[in-house]
Amino acid sequence: MLRILFYSAVLAAMAACGESSLDRESAEPTVVDRFMADPNALARGQAIFEGSCASFCHAIDAEAGIDSSFLFDCQWTHASNDQEIFDVVTNGIAGTRMVGFGNNFPEGDDDLWKVIAYLRSEQQAC
Repeated sequence: MLRILFYSAVLAAMAACGESSLDRESAEPTVVDRFMADPNALARGQAIFEGSCASFCHAIDAEAGIDSSFLFDCQWTHASNDQEIFDVVTNGIAGTRMVGFGNNFPEGDDDLWKVIAYLRSEQQAC
């Protein structure tokens, strides 16, 4: 009986903290997680970002310009998770300079996921 109470208390504490470690351990890594663990994927994401996004519309560092959106902080206006970032890049944002890139990446969706992995890997602590 004491063992049941102990495990119940542990489960309640994990639930109070949000996602339990059991959930995290059993969850499959996302495509962004896999690319974040792959140095070649991160290098490709960085190259695409620097060649297509940086210096045109997005800053590499926070002081690069008022008109540029800095994507390495935690203050994103139009997306809060990886799928939303994917959707914004694909479809654009009406009424802004952010045009939709659609599926115009050389390696398709994988390239966009690599860009997102690069952004996440370089993101400041939130």
